[in-house]
Amino acid sequence: MKTIEEQLNLISRGTSEIVSLAELKTKLVLAKPLIIKAGFDPSAPDLHLGHTVLLRKMKHFQELGHDVCFLIGDFTGRIGDPSGKSKTRKQLSKEEVEENAKTYKKQIFKILDEKKTRVLFNSEWCLPLGTEGMFNLASRYTVARMIERDDFLKRFKNQEPISILEFLYPLIQGYDSVVMKADVELGGTDQKFNLLVGRELQRNFGIPEQVIITMPILEGLDGVDKMSKSLNNYIGINEAPNDMFGKIMSISDNLMWKYYELLTDINYKDIKESVYNGKLHPKEAKVSLAKNIVAQYYGEDSAEKARMNFDNVFAKKDIPDDIKKFKIDRESINLVELLRVVGFAASNAEARRLIEQNAVSIDSNRINDIKYNLYFSTKEIILKVGKIKFAKIFK
Repeated sequence: MKTIEEQLNLISRGTSEIVSLAELKTKLVLAKPLIIKAGFDPSAPDLHLGHTVLLRKMKHFQELGHDVCFLIGDFTGRIGDPSGKSKTRKQLSKEEVEENAKTYKKQIFKILDEKKTRVLFNSEWCLPLGTEGMFNLASRYTVARMIERDDFLKRFKNQEPISILEFLYPLIQGYDSVVMKADVELGGTDQKFNLLVGRELQRNFGIPEQVIITMPILEGLDGVDKMSKSLNNYIGINEAPNDMFGKIMSISDNLMWKYYELLTDINYKDIKESVYNGKLHPKEAKVSLAKNIVAQYYGEDSAEKARMNFDNVFAKKDIPDDIKKFKIDRESINLVELLRVVGFAASNAEARRLIEQNAVSIDSNRINDIKYNLYFSTKEIILKVGKIKFAKIFK
């Protein structure tokens, strides 16, 4: 059994803010399982390492014996979270929400213990609210307080539209905390306003206020923007071990330490000091990071094989042993189409972007012309995208 201080140290690791630490300590002293809430809107079906920052903190609470609730916002997901948005978000259809929710459930148990996780859907209590219930809820918060929210305020000042529906989002998210009687709610730093609304509504309904814990936003491979599939700077948790390993090795040395803190449980301070003192090369520290993360999803053996593959491809400049092979039954093919055919780009737009970013090469020659056509001779052609994706193309 961990002491209160040990529990606080584990919970506090990597957090941006805890409101408040004293309240959290008081709740822990009671020595009873706390209800831990984290909500996910099923707006994107695939999880990446940016999403796992929150999931890993939920796992910490599970390890301490608390009641972890993974809340799928199938009701709020129809509205769309306005957090950090400069314009009104497109509403999702009921079918899109349901399909994405199924995919979420398949992925989260790569991190969370399925037997210790309660998966809830907020439509269970939001749909029965009805007109009277929604009137009652809406009467408990003011427009003045809502417009204090930073992204709403900016849009208001710029005379950009804000729908009344968007005002309902933080209100309903807060109502979730009321119904669940959440003791702790987790969210990204961009969620702070929504989490605070939950505290206020709980107080309004006469329920003990939840502690809120915000987690940092994880930058993607570019080290600048939030990890995002739309920006193509992400590492998906379903990616193959070799791809995951190679992508982690591509991040900057400075960003590496944030990945250590948020994506592993390693006490990395000694490693960091050794790098700064010149006793350990940054590449070796990054190899340890990549192996740890890959092992979390695929096991130690796969992580070691991914490391060996990386060494073969990059240290020895070899083509990987498990290179994909594709047969093209025609005389020529446009490079944009080829990237889609082999699965290195999900769309023509993504393929064009990769080519324009000098990320594509044919037989070690960089190609940056989106109109480039590949003409086949008898020999095989090696297609490379980025640093880690290879394909052998032949007619």
